[in-house]
Amino acid sequence: MTPQHTVDTLGAALGDVTMELSWINKVRIGAVIALGVVVIGVLAWPLAAPNDPMSPVRSSDVGFVGTLGLLVLAFAVGVVSFFVAWPHGREIGILAVPFGLATWAVRSGPMQSLTQTHATAQVRQEIVRSLLFEPVYWLLIVAAGFIGVLVAQCICSKQSSKARIASLQSCLKPNAVVIGLFALLIAVLVCGFFIGAFAQDLPTLGKSAAAQPHRGQIVFAGIGAFAVAGFLVKKLFDLSYAWTALAGALVIPFAKIAYYRSDMIEKFAETQPATFFPHAIFAVLPVQLVAFGAIGSVIGYWMALQYEHWRQHESAA
Repeated sequence: MTPQHTVDTLGAALGDVTMELSWINKVRIGAVIALGVVVIGVLAWPLAAPNDPMSPVRSSDVGFVGTLGLLVLAFAVGVVSFFVAWPHGREIGILAVPFGLATWAVRSGPMQSLTQTHATAQVRQEIVRSLLFEPVYWLLIVAAGFIGVLVAQCICSKQSSKARIASLQSCLKPNAVVIGLFALLIAVLVCGFFIGAFAQDLPTLGKSAAAQPHRGQIVFAGIGAFAVAGFLVKKLFDLSYAWTALAGALVIPFAKIAYYRSDMIEKFAETQPATFFPHAIFAVLPVQLVAFGAIGSVIGYWMALQYEHWRQHESAA
């Protein structure tokens, strides 16, 4: 395997994804996406559906029993998607759960539903604090599907257990961790910048505030921002999309430090409608950030591999 196809701890088991997008591979991708949408997005929707259809999807509404069921279901979807996309299950199967959560993200009510019902500055700050670690919850659901793919791969793999352990140990060297953390920082900064640039509604207040964007704009912003970050993380650090997807857990805390000051929120609560936010990131729900971010991370990683493949063929021509 060439250096261009070296991946980090979570991505090492996924191998080279520079497969040709033939019609049969497009069918495999479509089947995996359909599996995630039907099982997670539709059948499991009652686990997260808020009582008020206009309310946003929150992890606190799922409950402990629902969370356990969702984790098991995501794991099972990961396993099945691996075999649905065989022989490229390890490259394609990881898309199933993110697309299932993306269905929830599209069906969810907007963030402005929370700010409209909680108008005071103090309550708005409490809302943002409650959102800080919610992306970790949704990342765990994505990770459950990812682990399901890896388990299915290990079942079918002819690679010995010693070889897999050696591959994992090589990815856990101190320098690899430092590079990964630096890549994670770059991914957070890039995602924060491009979400702010892409998740824009009509600029009614200039650059002083961000209005609640339409769902379609949030889809574009989430996938586009993480795709750019995934491309850069692969090109600059030769790391997989796993690091870029992990950035979804840090984007909201970074935005809170950078843009969410107490005096600013008090001013917003007193002078601006509840549909405006200090930054566009605060108009994106955690489930939207993680679901679209995971999809964008994979797309960016694939684009980087295809770009490198194209460059090699151009130089050889």
